[in-house]
Amino acid sequence: MVVLCPVVALATVITSCARPGAHVANPSTSAARTSAPVQRLGQPQQKAVAGPVDPDRRVGAIFIDGGTLHVCTGSVVHSASGNLMMTAAHCLAGASQISFVPGFAGDAAPGPADVWKADAVYLDPRWTASKDPHADYAIARLSNEAGGSVESRAGMALTLGTTPPPGSHVTVVGYPAGVGGSPIGCQASTSVTDSGFPAVACEGLVDGTSGAPWVSGTTLTGVIGGFERGGCAANVSYSAPFDQRTAQLLARAEAGGPGDPVAGELDDSC
Repeated sequence: MVVLCPVVALATVITSCARPGAHVANPSTSAARTSAPVQRLGQPQQKAVAGPVDPDRRVGAIFIDGGTLHVCTGSVVHSASGNLMMTAAHCLAGASQISFVPGFAGDAAPGPADVWKADAVYLDPRWTASKDPHADYAIARLSNEAGGSVESRAGMALTLGTTPPPGSHVTVVGYPAGVGGSPIGCQASTSVTDSGFPAVACEGLVDGTSGAPWVSGTTLTGVIGGFERGGCAANVSYSAPFDQRTAQLLARAEAGGPGDPVAGELDDSC
């Protein structure tokens, strides 16, 4: 979401940084997304419903600009340095400061040792050039004032993989937008749209779950994003395809060079 929509108040964050189709919403309103047509899926879908799950130290909530409102979800992705987090690129649009709290849960504010700040953000060139939804993913390099790496602190990480074939089983875990709270999760089979976007049919992956990882075993195979920045309908979520270009982005982030400028406000996709 680094060109800026400064946080003046909670309402400012919601209206200027978030989008209805971005799985980010005002927590004072219903969490359901707006209804809109979705692309036809190439495989039939079984009904699945998201519900509360225990926190996973590999998955965390994303905060922007020092506020207490978490607006998206990220996950620890394995790297040689152990200091990388992956989310959807659209989640970071407009943010001047990005923080990540793995395993976030409860109403108490996280302590300094639990908060990891993004020192650099790495974006696919297709997203930087044109906000291509096929490249709606981002990797952030993190640091913490207590030192160490986020991977060692979490004790685990997800290994970056590629988009699984249709019919593959994935688990999706994310954080509904708000202050405090716990994650929700869903288990479902994947499909693919006519234009190649991986899809999961699951009711209840509400606003705030953008960037939530799609996990097969210990492998990260997608994040909520891509088509319609994750989906405009309440029962289908999408991911950008994960392929060799996603692996190239991870390699660039591992190398530790300069990050990319983060775009400002995005147009409504729904």
